[in-house]
Amino acid sequence: MTQPPLRIASYNMRKAKGTDRQRDPYRTMRIVRELAADIVVLQEADMRLGARPSALPVDALTAETGLVAVPVPSPVSIGWHGNAVLLNPKAEIVEVQHLDLPGAEPRGAMVVDVDITGTPLRIIATHLGLMRRSRRAQLSALIAHLDERSTRPTLIAGDMNEWSLNVGLGRLAHHFTIHAPGKSFHARLPLAALDRIAIDDALKLVGGGVFDTPEAQRASDHLPIWLDFQHASD
Repeated sequence: MTQPPLRIASYNMRKAKGTDRQRDPYRTMRIVRELAADIVVLQEADMRLGARPSALPVDALTAETGLVAVPVPSPVSIGWHGNAVLLNPKAEIVEVQHLDLPGAEPRGAMVVDVDITGTPLRIIATHLGLMRRSRRAQLSALIAHLDERSTRPTLIAGDMNEWSLNVGLGRLAHHFTIHAPGKSFHARLPLAALDRIAIDDALKLVGGGVFDTPEAQRASDHLPIWLDFQHASD
C-alpha cells in the first residue's frame, strides 16, 4: 500500500533571536508546530557560549511543538554544534551519531537512523561553514562517512551557506538531488536559497516550499523550508 508523503523542514532559528531583536523561543516553537512536519532539522538551536544551553526550553519543547528532540551528548541542550533534529513522536529511533566536521570553525552533523510510519530513513542535519573551502571539506567528510554505512534512504538538510545555485555543492550533487524550494535568506527580504534539502534516489519529491509568514519574517533571519517526499517505489 502506498504510504502518504512525509514532510521534512529545515530552519536556521538563530538561537530564537528575531529580526526584531527579541529573543522569543515560544515564537520559534509556534513556527515549528505550524510547519506540520514529521521531521524538523534546526540550526543554531543552542547558545554559543559556556555550556551551550538550548535556545529552546527543553521541558516545554514537546508540548509546544508536538515533536520530540533526538538525544545529544549535552545534558543542557537539544543541539550538537547547533544542529537539532525533532521527530514525530511515533518515529522509532534506530541509531544516532554525532560527527565533528573539518573546517576553519567548529562544525558538526547529526546522523539519525529512524523508522517513520514504516519508512526507514537516514536524516543528516548540518550547518556548513561560511568559507567554500570549509564547505567542500565538510561535504567530503559527510560523503565518506555515508559510503561506510548502511544504505538507508537518506536526506541531508540544513543551512548550506552557499549563495550560488550552480556551483559550490558539487560533491553533494554527485550523490544526491539538491532541492532549494525557494529563497529563505534574509527573512525580511529573501535574496538567497541558503537553506536546502538533498534526497537520494530512493526517495522522490512530492512538493516543497518556503514558510513565509509575518511571524516567520520576524522570528529569525532565515525562513524555514520544507519538502514533502515519498519512497521512490510508492
